[in-house]
Amino acid sequence: MEQIERVGYDVIVVGAGAAGMMAAGTAARNGLRVLLLEKMEKSGRKVRITGKGRCNVTNARPAEEFAEHVRANAEFFAPAFAEFNNRATIRFFERMGVRLDTERGERVFPQSGKAWDIANALLEYCVENGVKICYDTQVTEIMTLGQRVFGVKYINRRGFERKEECDRIILATGGVSYPSTGSTGDGYAFAADLGHRIEPLRPSLTPLRSSHPQMPHLSGLLLRNVGARLFVDNEPVREEFGEVGFSERGIEGAVALRVSRDAVDALIDGRSVKLVLDLKPALDEQILRDRIAREREALGPEEFFSELLRKLVPKPLVMPLAYELDVNSRVYMRKVADAQIERLIKVLKGMVFPITDYAPFEYAVVTAGGVDCAEVNPLTMESRRVRGLYFAGEVLDLDADTGGYNLQIAFSTGRLAGMLKQ
Repeated sequence: MEQIERVGYDVIVVGAGAAGMMAAGTAARNGLRVLLLEKMEKSGRKVRITGKGRCNVTNARPAEEFAEHVRANAEFFAPAFAEFNNRATIRFFERMGVRLDTERGERVFPQSGKAWDIANALLEYCVENGVKICYDTQVTEIMTLGQRVFGVKYINRRGFERKEECDRIILATGGVSYPSTGSTGDGYAFAADLGHRIEPLRPSLTPLRSSHPQMPHLSGLLLRNVGARLFVDNEPVREEFGEVGFSERGIEGAVALRVSRDAVDALIDGRSVKLVLDLKPALDEQILRDRIAREREALGPEEFFSELLRKLVPKPLVMPLAYELDVNSRVYMRKVADAQIERLIKVLKGMVFPITDYAPFEYAVVTAGGVDCAEVNPLTMESRRVRGLYFAGEVLDLDADTGGYNLQIAFSTGRLAGMLKQ
C-alpha cells in the first residue's frame, strides 16, 4: 500500500505532467526532498497521447523565431526559455537515452515515433533523483497562513483526507484540454481561491466548425499543401500554408489549428469568421485558367464534368466541389459554360468556409488563458501574491502555436520552477 512518508518534504509538486515532472526532477536533482502528487493512476497521461502518439517534443527554431510562435505573454516566457531553451530540451532527452529527429518545420520528435519514450524519460528523471511519487492522490486544497503556503490537503487512494505540510508548492496541474487525461482545471480553482486573477479560459489549437453545407461530405478528407486565410469581419487576420483535414469534429489539421486561437477569440467576441482555402496556391488565376483549358481539350466534349474536377482535386472533393459550383457532375463538358469555368477558378483559389463554432476542450490541444502572468515572477515562477507558491506549464496564461512550442513552455517553466534553493 503506497503511503506518503513523513520525512518532511522541501517541496510538493502537484501534477505529474510534462511541467510537473520536469519541476520535480530538477528540484530533487538540486538536493531537495520532493513529493510529487498525481491524481491519475500514472504520470504523463497527456504527454503519452500528444502529437497523435508521436510527441512533438519541441521546435528547434532560433530563439527569435521561437518567440514569434508564443501567442500570449512571450516576454514573460523569455527568462524561462533563456534558462532552459529548446537546445537544452534536446540535450536533456538525448542524455536520458531518447534519440530525436528534427522534421519539417523544425519539429522535434523521438526517433521511435513513440510519445511513451518522452513520458518514461521524464518519469525516470524523477525516480533516479529520488522524487517520491504518489498516484491516485487528489489534492483538494493549498493550505496557507497569511500570505504564505504551508502545505496541501489531499485525498489518498483509499479515500481518506490527509494533509502534508510544506512551505513550497509547485502547481503544475495543466489546463482543461483533454480532461480524460486528468486536466480538469484544478489549478485554476486553487489559484483563484488564493486571490489570483484567472484570464478567461478557452480552447486553443482546436478544430473549427463550419456551416458550409458540404461539411458532412468532406469528413475524412485531408488536403495537403493548401493556402488558408482567416478573415474576421471580412478583414484578413492570419495566413497559413500546409495541411487541412475534415472530420466529424470540424476543420482541423495543422493549418486550422494554427488559426484557431484567433478564430475562437473572434467568435467569443461575437464577430463573423470565415476560413478561405486556396486549393491551388502554386498557380495564379491565369495559369490555372490555362491549365483547365488544356485539360478540357484533352478530355473532349463528351466527357463528364466530374472528369475535369478529378484532374484538379482529390477524388473525395469532386462531388462537394460540384455542389459548391451548382453544376451536375455528370453534365457533358460541351455543356459547361465559360462562366461556370470562371466560377470554378474562383472557388479553387478561394473556397469559403463560414466558421460558426469551435470544438470544445475535449478536442483542444491546449488551453488559452489561465493564471495571470502579471501575478507571477518570471525569474522564479513564484506567485507575487502568495509566498512559496509556484506555477509551471499550462496552468499559466501561456500558449503557443502547434509544432512543439507548447511542450517547450512546459519544460522551460517547469525547469525554472524547480530551480529552488535548499
